[in-house]
Amino acid sequence: MKKIWISLSIITLLFGCKPTQQAEQDYVLAHLDLVNVENDRIKVEVDPGKISKDTLRFYIPKTVPGTYALNSYGQFSEDLVAYDYKGNTMNASRIDENTWEIYDATNFDKLSYYSNDTFDIEGEGEVFSPAGTNIEKGENFVLNLHGFVGYFEGKKEEAYQIEIKRPTQLVASTSLPITKQTEEESYVVDQFYTNRYFGVIDHPIMYAEPDMINFDISGMQVVLSVYSPNNVHSTADLKPAIEKMVNAQKNFLGEIDNTNVYAILLYLSDMEETDARGFGALEHHTSTVVVLPESMPIADLESTMTDVVSHEFFHIITPLNVHSEEVHYFDYNEPKMSKHLWMYEGVTEYFANLFQIHQGLISEDEFYQRINEKIETAKAFDDTMPFTVMSENILDEKYSPSYYNVYLKGALIGMALDIELRKLSEGKMGVLDLMKALIEEYGVDKPFEDDELFDVIVEKTYPEINDFFETYVAGSSPIPYEEYFKQVGIEMQEKETKTGYFIDGQTPFIDANPSTKEVFFRKGMPVNSTFAEMGIQPGDVIKKVNGTEYNLDNIYSLISASMAWTEGEDLSLVIERDSEKIEFTGTTTQPTTVKTSLQAMDLEETDERYQLRQAWLKN
Repeated sequence: MKKIWISLSIITLLFGCKPTQQAEQDYVLAHLDLVNVENDRIKVEVDPGKISKDTLRFYIPKTVPGTYALNSYGQFSEDLVAYDYKGNTMNASRIDENTWEIYDATNFDKLSYYSNDTFDIEGEGEVFSPAGTNIEKGENFVLNLHGFVGYFEGKKEEAYQIEIKRPTQLVASTSLPITKQTEEESYVVDQFYTNRYFGVIDHPIMYAEPDMINFDISGMQVVLSVYSPNNVHSTADLKPAIEKMVNAQKNFLGEIDNTNVYAILLYLSDMEETDARGFGALEHHTSTVVVLPESMPIADLESTMTDVVSHEFFHIITPLNVHSEEVHYFDYNEPKMSKHLWMYEGVTEYFANLFQIHQGLISEDEFYQRINEKIETAKAFDDTMPFTVMSENILDEKYSPSYYNVYLKGALIGMALDIELRKLSEGKMGVLDLMKALIEEYGVDKPFEDDELFDVIVEKTYPEINDFFETYVAGSSPIPYEEYFKQVGIEMQEKETKTGYFIDGQTPFIDANPSTKEVFFRKGMPVNSTFAEMGIQPGDVIKKVNGTEYNLDNIYSLISASMAWTEGEDLSLVIERDSEKIEFTGTTTQPTTVKTSLQAMDLEETDERYQLRQAWLKN
């Protein structure tokens, strides 16, 4: 039990009765012990203050904002014990993986339980690493607090005081201020405070030996913290690229400025068996957690950080400032999802690319290539699925496989909407201007009603925008990209390009069913020329290649082997189609695929298409 808590409740310890302080406690008190780590677990204690009902439920989130997946973080907590004010154990039962019920709760004092981390569990408990947790005693703790600290029924909107007992040599990296610090001989207690439970899950903390640097960008303090277990990379390596990126983002956003501190917490995995394997980032309102391989060369790391962190940073527009009631009053255990992933993730991803051409970080050709890659990769998904339907049901098994499309077609929706607005306003208004108008209407503390957003946007723009939403976002019609590109003087051209047998650059021709481990050629994406000539079709399930059986467990060895194939070798595939096994034979040839490319037309500066293109990319 922490020293500060003892000093505040000494009467309880001596006399076993409820102290005055306990009755007046107007916050939930959570304590995490990072010093006495047992069996790679952290001990957590949570005290809700006075309870006036007979039964009380305690929850650890099933899901949290930004993940769009049911992860059941309660699976990592165990050995929960409830105590009364005399220190006696009470009757508490586990209702499900994420829920406990405490009985005779008017006498209830606090909970105690142990939490495991996700990084060193096989498959990480199906938790995306940047949304996960790490416990490495004396070395590193990644505290996405939704993996450790739960909430009590009816108390999500109450304040939380978080106390973290940590080894002296480890320091906290976070955007949440330390309100008090108590130093003892062998440990330190950091105290944090937030006005509701959302603030707990919205402020990740990374503890490590300090490799942290602060710098100012137009009045915003940026905190960059790097954990590199083998000291391969450091903040000094990354600061120039991050500083350049954030400065460019601030210039792009202009007057949108409501974040005084922004923390970038980078965890670099050494790829050992018990380390993180899911690479990317998870946004929070004033910070982001990034997990990437430590083995990445610095140039690749800088490029990836620019793309990944810029996406997360742009979430300060949406959903931070513009979000629905489903997001604002998020239900962590019975979530109701918003229809507007096209905006939360799609427009955010679009901005993460647009600002780079706008601020001169990439060339026009590079920007067109990125857009083209999104168009090509999005072909693997159902282009007739209404985005609002997919978004509202994204947690359902039927729709969850389409989530990655929010970064593809979602961004393309943002692009097409941007061009449409530029055309209607003669270049004067784009999507960023629209988002600024929505920020003025709503902001951090005022959510919109999900079904009313399109009407609000139409009121602030043009009647034609309603047709855009009804046709391409809420409707099932594919976006006619070629028509939009013609308006800004860009041509779509098709050409045959070389590719791999099972993967085209970073886009695989194949996919797998995790439950059956079957590997199949992706539907909605044509197979390459070699397999097409043999008779292979999208949807065919791979059973054998050159006599060897393959499934999800060994498919990477097939991909690797295919990279060494030379022209003229014998090639055989056994596939399953409509429950029938069929063998195809042929020879290896250089596989090709037909891809589109985007090329800007050579136009006079007086041409309306040229002017609209300039307004779109540079205005």
